[in-house]
Amino acid sequence: MPALSPTMTSGNIGAWQKNVGDNLAPGDVLVEIETDKAQMDFEFQEEGVLAKILKDSGEKDVAVGNPIAVMVEESSDVGAFESFTLDDAGGEKAPPKTAAKEEASQSSEPPQAGTATAPPPKEEPRPVAKESESTGERLQTSLDREPNASPAAKALALEKGVPLKAVKGSGAGGRITKEDIEKYKAPAASPSAAAAGPSYEDIPASSMRKTIANRLSQSMNQSPHYYVSATLSVSKLLKLRQALNSSADGKYKLSVNDFLVKASAIACKRVPAVNSSWREEGGQTYIRQHNTVDVSVAVATPVGLMTPIVKAADGIGVQSISAQIKDLGKRARDGKLKPEEYQGGTFTISNMGMNDAVERFTAVINPPQAAILAVGTTRKVAIPAEMEEGTSVEWDDQIIATASFDHRVIDGAVGGEWMREFKKVVENPLEMML
Repeated sequence: MPALSPTMTSGNIGAWQKNVGDNLAPGDVLVEIETDKAQMDFEFQEEGVLAKILKDSGEKDVAVGNPIAVMVEESSDVGAFESFTLDDAGGEKAPPKTAAKEEASQSSEPPQAGTATAPPPKEEPRPVAKESESTGERLQTSLDREPNASPAAKALALEKGVPLKAVKGSGAGGRITKEDIEKYKAPAASPSAAAAGPSYEDIPASSMRKTIANRLSQSMNQSPHYYVSATLSVSKLLKLRQALNSSADGKYKLSVNDFLVKASAIACKRVPAVNSSWREEGGQTYIRQHNTVDVSVAVATPVGLMTPIVKAADGIGVQSISAQIKDLGKRARDGKLKPEEYQGGTFTISNMGMNDAVERFTAVINPPQAAILAVGTTRKVAIPAEMEEGTSVEWDDQIIATASFDHRVIDGAVGGEWMREFKKVVENPLEMML
């Protein structure tokens, strides 16, 4: 079992993409593995032949380092491993019992950070003799719990409210495709069945959902939040965006969020206290102030919220920010992000502006960061204007932005100063071009 993220101590086996006897080349996907962050493809990096599968699809909590398969160099050697067992490979060790607890303090920064909030270096647990706890029931496979569906199908099912377990896949190996979701029709329930059966469904929490729950509970319990809101005029920004996109000849297409990421990075440079985090190490308590602004951008994926990072956003242009966000967002939804691409960050932005029903909202700080910005939808507001003929009305495009600050790190006056600088940049967007 490979370690696909720094916080991973065990994983669940998904669908095997190769059969016994198949040749393997570097880059071939061998098996799907569900980690504490997402369901990921494990790509084999050597040439060989799959001789034996030791862990079938559906095996849960397989500790990192445990044997899951046997590879040989030549096809002629496959037959020798027909009766090969897990015990022949050295047996297996149990995953650490404290893994769930450790996830709560490990998933936001890399282990080499050297702070109290950073995860400790990963230690290999010793093999522990454990009595089998078989219930006699057939093992529920990973695909039963997490249906085998393409990322596009998962996203569409989430949008339409289609239960993936009820859809029969038409793709390779029974994989659910986007077309299967579009063709799905919910069966009509009979009155008698509805009366007899339960009126709810229990959905098992995935490893990623447990990690998100632990992280956000930790944030609300340990970080004293306070909130600062401001109404921002984005009329000039929208005109600048339209002008730039019109002259791009299809080379790029900037979004409002691209400009807001850049504006937040500029505000963090002007008010560096916001670009900081609370640290406790070796009996010492201090505030770490970062020299570069790495903006985490909240992205909704079929398996939960992820925050890929735009590195050094204060030092790159809006076009570069836009390209990075598109690439990171796509790979986040496909479960293809590397750990260093979503762990860390010094400031977070969460934008729900694409939902015209959300005027404003507040977000939970992503520890160990000290601030997060929540952005609502754009709305047109009538503004009185004094003209020679009298008072008339002009229409202004506005958004409401709400920042959440950690009061241990950022005083109220400092949070207000940051919001003033952010508002100034957004309402005078040419400052981003300097």
